[in-house]
Amino acid sequence: MHEFELIDRFFDRKERSAGVKLGIGDDGAVLEPSPGFDQVQVIDTMIAGVHFPVDTSAADIAYRAVAINLSDIAAMGARPRWMTLALTLNNSSEPWLQSFAAGLYEAADPHELALVGGDTTRANQVTVTVTITGEVERDAALRRSGARVGDTIYVTGTIGDAAAGLQLLQSGEHDAFLVSRFLRPTARIATGRRLVGKAHAAIDLSDGLAGDLKKMLTASGVGARVDVEKVPLSRPLRERFDDATRMRLALTGGDDYELCFTALPDAVADIPGITAIGEVGTSRELRFFSYGDIVAVDDSGYRHF
Repeated sequence: MHEFELIDRFFDRKERSAGVKLGIGDDGAVLEPSPGFDQVQVIDTMIAGVHFPVDTSAADIAYRAVAINLSDIAAMGARPRWMTLALTLNNSSEPWLQSFAAGLYEAADPHELALVGGDTTRANQVTVTVTITGEVERDAALRRSGARVGDTIYVTGTIGDAAAGLQLLQSGEHDAFLVSRFLRPTARIATGRRLVGKAHAAIDLSDGLAGDLKKMLTASGVGARVDVEKVPLSRPLRERFDDATRMRLALTGGDDYELCFTALPDAVADIPGITAIGEVGTSRELRFFSYGDIVAVDDSGYRHF
């Protein structure tokens, strides 16, 4: 089928969502932002064999592509509104496209996220680029650069699951929970919204807790102490891996797409699903301790180049 038939059959739902004056089918979308809000724009690209195994199902590829962008929106304290999709295919079979579209909307629909345009091309490997536009109250966006001395450092959810799931996939093993945490991460949109006006700094954990926390601290001009025994780990991760492997996966593994933020404890006491793991200090160093003893951790994070 040709490009426009593909778009019409699998991606254009015809109905228009709130704020969409003109959506799929024209040279560009016409969108109406909410009065009194700033726009937040995020984008991520995933390439088969680089960001996910080549045999990953189409539905999981699409779901993950949307979810990792939603995580960036969450880290800014924003709510998602619209997305565009650039899809490079190495085949265009109807079952694959149907599965991809189903996964895409499964991730988008709970957040009333509308697909408003995009592009399709053909190449030797599947590549997916999603752009999401969100919005947050004027001048209220969460940033990496606001951490303050005396803040407590928090994370959402459990850490290390996604890296464990990817490791199992690559070794031919399986654990339903851990693998799903890699293929279908949970974007913490609701928590991000509740952090607006309460958190001083925030980042989403894509390249590893140690590496991403260091980015936030560097942007803020501060340092921190992290107590690794306080980092929340899931039961499947604890049961499947030894202590050293658990620590490596949790601190440097990446792909969790949980939130890491700093705040005063009283400000976030009513927010569920968060765990305190350390404290921001005056030193510009990031140090890790295990039951009072300092431990060496690679805080360089994942690097694309």
